[in-house]
Amino acid sequence: MVAVLTIPLVVALTIASLATADDWSRFRGPNGSGVATDARLPIEFGPERNVVWKTSLPFGHSSPVLSADRIYVTALRGADLVTIAVDRASGKILWERVAPRARHEKLDNRNGPAAPSAAADGSNVYVFFADFGLLSYDSKGRERWRVPLGPFDNIYGMSASPVVVDDVVVLVCDQSTSSYIAAFDKRSGALRWKTSRPEAHSGHSTPIVYRPAGTRENQIIVPGSFRLSAYSVTSGERIWWVGGLAFELKSTPVVQGDVLFINGFGSPENQPGAQRTIPTYQEALTRYDADKDARLQRIELPAEHGRSWIDLNGDGTVVADEWDYYRAAMASENGMLAIRLGGRGDVTATNVVWKYHRSVPQLPSPLVFKDVLYMAHDGGIVTTLRTATGEVIAQSRVEGASDRIYASPVADAANVFLATESGKIAVLPTDGSLKPLAVNDLREDIYATPAIAGGRLYVRTRGTLYCFGR
Repeated sequence: MVAVLTIPLVVALTIASLATADDWSRFRGPNGSGVATDARLPIEFGPERNVVWKTSLPFGHSSPVLSADRIYVTALRGADLVTIAVDRASGKILWERVAPRARHEKLDNRNGPAAPSAAADGSNVYVFFADFGLLSYDSKGRERWRVPLGPFDNIYGMSASPVVVDDVVVLVCDQSTSSYIAAFDKRSGALRWKTSRPEAHSGHSTPIVYRPAGTRENQIIVPGSFRLSAYSVTSGERIWWVGGLAFELKSTPVVQGDVLFINGFGSPENQPGAQRTIPTYQEALTRYDADKDARLQRIELPAEHGRSWIDLNGDGTVVADEWDYYRAAMASENGMLAIRLGGRGDVTATNVVWKYHRSVPQLPSPLVFKDVLYMAHDGGIVTTLRTATGEVIAQSRVEGASDRIYASPVADAANVFLATESGKIAVLPTDGSLKPLAVNDLREDIYATPAIAGGRLYVRTRGTLYCFGR
């Protein structure tokens, strides 16, 4: 289903570029796009084919990040949270550093304590572990600074990755309560600003950067519950926002010209037409407050309202603000949204270009290549859409690679690479058709999004980091 609002598109705005052509210095590479147009990779590869090198690594969900002559990953080695630097040319592990671990936060079984990817700036690397906070090392592994953060109360565990913008490291900390976005001086770790995000709950989207045409100041674009917001990198002020998003956001947005694409999925009940009408808090008190103490206890709620996440602070009592969030969550819609960038204040009425509602992913981020949008559903269904209109080009499972998908698709100059949980990597054409050019089997689970830089494909499996090339 596509809902289109016809808007004349203005000239493309400038999207800030934070990396050279040979870098993939943050989650999903240049500004989170997942695209490296300077590379042409082999379409057939595997444990014994087109391998430049391969290196054994401890397990972690974080994706490889490349900067200068280093590759950075985080991992869990035994009970230790570690940052690992790998030589980009040889695959040799250059150093490994153990982070403090102040606590062991509760995680969804699909998550892990080393889920956020690193960010790098050519000279230094910045990592975030929810069980401690932010740390920075130089390229030789010398600790530069550390900033304890948390504890956090995200029902899935924290997974948003830091990004480096100008002279700050920006981190989004969306959780059940007290969500915020903050910027830290990249030289010292000192807090520059911190802005509350009261509407956002338990997502883990990594932001992107946007610079409006004719200006010199970058903005941070962050999706979250119900809305996408743009913040000043300098001050943390929220400049503009768009409503209509799902109640939880986990994917990273991508941009083509002056239009941004973002997907969000809450639950099957959030499909258009399937939403239930939830009573007001006063109506709920009348119906469900069995002991008549003017409070809603979770144990008083019937099964239809018995979701644990309604009780945001976990104290066993559902207050009016928590119930209001529940009502708004159930009224929100799953969807892929095309949103025109820029403006001031609430620009929902003017900046939403189109919406699409079928087989929208919860976890994988979208990919835009030329005029085609690729959308990989967690369950294995892939959809391609026209970026201008949201018109469907194709929708199906990919032959030979039809299992669950947690990694986001990436692309080089000629092809799209889609990794599945079981270790298959399908190579798809860039015209939106879904007949694979090749399906490669690495024979190990893949949760991390691959990286592309310098004519090489870097894939992290459960126990190995591969470098593939011609």
